[in-house]
Amino acid sequence: MTLDPIYIIKKPVLTEKSTEAMNEQGRYTFQVDRRATKTDIKGAIESLYGVTVEGVQTRTQKGKLRRLRYGYVRESSTKTATVRVKEGQVIELF
Repeated sequence: MTLDPIYIIKKPVLTEKSTEAMNEQGRYTFQVDRRATKTDIKGAIESLYGVTVEGVQTRTQKGKLRRLRYGYVRESSTKTATVRVKEGQVIELF
């Protein structure tokens, strides 16, 4: 699959746990397109942020089933990727 890197990486995930991993271990978490593979994610991060990626870990979360007034609705599934960059390199998110 060849998608443009700006379509592969949707947004960074900024939680307390991911922020600590950014500062201590050089790991950054992003919400990515569900169809993207690890090599696609690695290439997109390297081209967008200009860093060297050492490893990519992905996980897919199935959408939850919510009960609303008019019936049940399933949320969409999401895919997140945790990227480890080379030691000494940083990604400026803000």
